[in-house]
Formats: sequence, C-alpha cells, structure tokens
Amino acid sequence: MGYFAGYKKHVGFYPGPEGICAFEKEFKQKQYKFSKGTVQFPADQDIPVELVRRIVQFRANEIDQKKS
Repeated sequence: MGYFAGYKKHVGFYPGPEGICAFEKEFKQKQYKFSKGTVQFPADQDIPVELVRRIVQFRANEIDQKKS
C-alpha cells in the first residue's frame, strides 16, 4: 500500500506509480517533489496525514479490486 523512508532532508513515501498518478495534481499544488513511484515530504514540515490517508485508501481499494 505504501512505504516510508526517512532521509536527512525529506521523508520518502512510496505508494507506487498508481498512487503518484492519481494525486499528482495535489503534489504539484503543494510543491512536493515527486517522481514515477515516490513523493518527498520535507523533513522540516509536518507530514500531510490526510493526504497520506487518502493515498493509502486509494491503493487499498485498488488492491481489493484486483483480488476480485
């Protein structure tokens, strides 16, 4: 559903390409760095918990649909 990793200047969140694609517009609005499968949250800012929650829910729904 997603992985986290801590770095000196950011926290990496890895929801996969599907998660990035679905929320790309929000990443751009918030000026988060992102690439094909990861988004970076600056270490000197709070993690956007609600956004992360929505991404995880999106991925969980995708996984559930694949099981069906």
